[in-house]
Amino acid sequence: MERYQTEAMGHALAILGHRQDAEDALQEAFLSTYGALSSFDDNRRFYPWFYTILRNCCWKLAARRGKQEASALETVEILAGTGGGTIEDRLALEQALRALSPQSREILTLRHLDGLSYEELAARLELPVGTVMSRLFHARKGLREQLGGKQ
Repeated sequence: MERYQTEAMGHALAILGHRQDAEDALQEAFLSTYGALSSFDDNRRFYPWFYTILRNCCWKLAARRGKQEASALETVEILAGTGGGTIEDRLALEQALRALSPQSREILTLRHLDGLSYEELAARLELPVGTVMSRLFHARKGLREQLGGKQ
């Protein structure tokens, strides 16, 4: 749990966009993972398996709670711990990310903050590489639109 908590929290925040929801989903994912450890294949890497459980917990929680609007006064959450840029730029990017769909936030976060390749994204999200490329294209386009065409 200690080893993956920070990374998993970042991913849950990227999907849900709200700290309390992300904490709830993360707790549920760790409990579900503990209960399913006997089905884990030791020949595979742990985090991608855990991420699938976390992702499912996030989507279930989002469906139960419905879409919640993020407050403009909330602190920078998704980008916490990332360096560079002024606080104003980070806040603008944070607000633009929050305006995107959870799927777009997720794929952008995995690609640009975690640095996953297209192949790694395809494996993590259980999608064909072409679908990953298409979703990234549309997510980036939506982010540019939210930022008002800024690069």
